[in-house]
Amino acid sequence: MENEEYKRYEFRKAMEELSKLHGRGTELISLYIPPDKQISDVVQYLREEFSTSSNIKSKTTRKNVLSAIESIMSRLKYYKQPPESGLVFFVGHVAKRGDQTEMYTKIIEPPEPIQTFLYKCDSSFHLEQLNDQLREKELYGLIVIDRKEATIGFLKGTKIEVVDYEYSLVPSKHRQGGQSSRRFERLIEIAANEFYKKMGDIANTTFIPVIKDIITIFVGGPGATKEYFVEKDYLRNEIKAKIKDMFDIGYTDESGLRELVDKASESIKDMRITREKDIINRFLREIKKSDGGLGVYGEAAITNSLKMKNLELLIISDSIRKIKYFYKCPSCGDERTFTEEPMDQPMCDNDNAPMNYEREDDFIEDLYKMAEAAGTKVEFVSEDSDEGRLLKTAFGGVAGILRYIPENQISF
Repeated sequence: MENEEYKRYEFRKAMEELSKLHGRGTELISLYIPPDKQISDVVQYLREEFSTSSNIKSKTTRKNVLSAIESIMSRLKYYKQPPESGLVFFVGHVAKRGDQTEMYTKIIEPPEPIQTFLYKCDSSFHLEQLNDQLREKELYGLIVIDRKEATIGFLKGTKIEVVDYEYSLVPSKHRQGGQSSRRFERLIEIAANEFYKKMGDIANTTFIPVIKDIITIFVGGPGATKEYFVEKDYLRNEIKAKIKDMFDIGYTDESGLRELVDKASESIKDMRITREKDIINRFLREIKKSDGGLGVYGEAAITNSLKMKNLELLIISDSIRKIKYFYKCPSCGDERTFTEEPMDQPMCDNDNAPMNYEREDDFIEDLYKMAEAAGTKVEFVSEDSDEGRLLKTAFGGVAGILRYIPENQISF
């Protein structure tokens, strides 16, 4: 079965591609078909739109819209009914260089069911329903607090998002001497209580609208302030019910949220950020070994390991977008591939003849197919975490762990 993470990678990449496309006029069609919609009803709807579009004044726009509708109807003949999650068509003449346009067609079976039938003809494709499906479903609430300051945020998958930071007006030092000292302490407690009430209101406003989607709320901070804040009546009961763990941490600003997530990820192993940290740290441990270990990185090394069927785990940054460009010598037939488009026309190493462009493929798609053929497990890692950023910046976004160290690599 196709890797769900790979499907998500392809879906995200398609959304990025579609968001960059524009038409010369209102001639790009977005068609969303829910799974319970009859194909015959959709075809009838398109026939009516075809008739209406025949009255478009602009000859070019009319021609392009009609050809797009015809293209969709011809493709719908291959469907008896929509797939389980529905079907989305993006069809139309997109703008190219100069005044040129090019017919574009993208058909998507979304990861989640389409809820509403939609037909739109516009100068750009309508992606709202599909973009909603890209929202991270693994959601955690974050609170770090002491008397000095507090920060509230979310952990969405592997991305930490700050919602609010507040600095308190609670005095940090006590005055000396008799009754004035006691009075000053009382004023401190009043100020602290007001600060906790304020942070409680912010937390309630932040978390209650999405409380059903939050898996857990983590609370952190130095000392006993966090326990006092949670145990008293500053937070609504629905939020308290979601608080499973509290952690001692040193900071209560934005860096405190990162520290809180690090502490939480050590104790809760089924979090996505924990899984990704474990994967990258396993790879880093291997490459630090004196014999080179089982860690491998670099496009050539990864590709060779997959060809040899010696890669146990392929690790890919989900933000990597690379194309393989294929060139061929017309004289001797020699082929060369590039992972960056050549600035100048490549020359053949055999007879120094100019090589001709043949085709281009998606580099990550090719790696994934090779991994499937080699029985290699594939993990996609986000660049939102420190480990994910390290994979992309230091190792080019592609790394792996071998099944065994090849004989020519073993040192005696």
